[in-house]
Amino acid sequence: MFGNARKAISAYQKVGVDAAIEVADPHRLILLLFSGAQAAIGNARAAMQQQQIAAKGEAISKAIDIIGNGLKVSLDLEKGGEIAERLDALYDYLVLRLLRANLNNDLHALEEVAGLLEEIHSAWRDISPNAVQQAVA
Repeated sequence: MFGNARKAISAYQKVGVDAAIEVADPHRLILLLFSGAQAAIGNARAAMQQQQIAAKGEAISKAIDIIGNGLKVSLDLEKGGEIAERLDALYDYLVLRLLRANLNNDLHALEEVAGLLEEIHSAWRDISPNAVQQAVA
């Protein structure tokens, strides 16, 4: 009985995320990537604490995928200058820390990555196109 409810909730959440992605502007897509990476790290943290090895590995793999194939790929190294280069290097570092966290069950490494992602995510929230327009007005 509850298994079907969980499947329905999961399907509903996926549709909600898919719909958000379809209508999102590039800035909003980056915010969604940060949120997804942070959620995956939170899931990895919980799985690590509960010694659920497979779930931990899946969650860390998802976070790595979002950072490496989402955030990192979205950088424009030609136009972004030094900031893009530094973010590129930081994303590489975050991926390495996540790999180490997975191999060594290193909760501290997960916390470090989560903290760094939150700092960047916060900056992205602060530079939203709506916030910039309000500051100019």
